[in-house]
This record gives sequence, C-alpha cells and structure tokens, in this order.
Amino acid sequence: MSPKRTRGQNAGLTRQAILRAALALADREGLKALSMRRIGQELGVEAMSLYQHVDSKDALLDGLVEQVVTQAAPLLAEAASWQEALREYAHALLRALLAHPNVVPLVVSRPAITPGNLRLMEEGLRVLRAAGLPPERALDMLYAVTGFVVGHVAVLAAGEVAGEVAGGAERAAPAMRDIPEPDLVETPLLAEATRARRARPSSGTDRRFVFALEAMLRGFGGEPSENGDP
Repeated sequence: MSPKRTRGQNAGLTRQAILRAALALADREGLKALSMRRIGQELGVEAMSLYQHVDSKDALLDGLVEQVVTQAAPLLAEAASWQEALREYAHALLRALLAHPNVVPLVVSRPAITPGNLRLMEEGLRVLRAAGLPPERALDMLYAVTGFVVGHVAVLAAGEVAGEVAGGAERAAPAMRDIPEPDLVETPLLAEATRARRARPSSGTDRRFVFALEAMLRGFGGEPSENGDP
C-alpha cells in the first residue's frame, strides 16, 4: 500500500481517480465496503483529502453510477442510424451493468444527475435529433431504453441473490428460469413454449432481451399518436 501523503502532496488526486478506486473497491467487496476512509487507503491519501473532489457520500455514489453508465457513451456517436445508436447503447449498457453487478442497486435507486450522465444524454439526443426526431420524443426513447436495460439487469441480479440464498442451486431469476415439467401438466401452451425454448441452442445474449429491445425499436419507428406519444 502506498504511504499516506500530506495535503500538499495530493495535487494529482482527481475526481476520476477517486471514482475509479471506489468502483474497483465496490467490484471486489460490495457497496458496504465503500467509505471515504477505505477509498483513501486504496489511493494512499487521507480520507479528508477526497472531499476536495467529491463533496459527500451521495456525490460518491452518484459518481459510481456515472462511471458505469457512461461506458456506453462512445457508441452513440459512432452509429449509422438512430435505431443502431439505441441498439448499440442498450447492449453496451447491458455489458457495463453485468460487468459491475455490485453497483446495479445504485443504478436502480439513484437518479445520479451528474455532469457525465447529462453529457451522455445530450449526445444521445444529438444523434436522435440529427435523425429528425423531436427532442422531447428522443428523450422519451432514451429513458425507455435505459429503463428497460436497467430493469432487465435488476431481475437478473435478483435471481443471483435468490440463488445464493438457496445454496446456489438456481442461478436464474424466478421470472426468467425454465419451469419444471411437473408444474406444466395443466398448462399445455406454456409447456409447449417452455420445451421449445429448452430445445433452442444457447446464446451469449439473452433472447428475451433481444426480442424485447427489437420490438421497442420497431415501435419507436411508428407514427406518434395524436397526443404526441410514441
């Protein structure tokens, strides 16, 4: 561990460095491990020096959400169409959240209105606006895709917790796992669908995620209703 630095030696400390250290700590030990003291130890500085860059614990937690969510930002600007932009954003956000499962509860529970997140939203609106979409509708689309991805990962995360409580026998969320054959005796259509699902080759991407996302994107491409809603 690096030796403690004095206040005069903290000139190289930045908000980004603090958030990276906090994210690494959360990934390793969970959210309960997060404290200014522990993060200071990770960086080799006094805890009080962190407050020059992150003014509160709430600001730190919002910053963690920003660190994860903004990993999807570059793909918005590189897409050839608004559909591709939202598709790539959704998949990038999914990957980012799955890579940092300990931070998912923060993403679910905190609005995290930070400069980094606002810049991400602005870039998304710029891409959608360039495609001819009104800003208000574009914002609704961004919120819808983000909410869908976060909700999907939250369900998966809930299943992981349930599996751990049950001794690890079942790792999929209750709403996402296959239903046992004995429970399907009186539900023939559900049985048919479940057996067909089992027969499909496995994929690295959740088929339901792709199915729902593509349906959402097709719906966005339709004409708005009279009240302006998608």
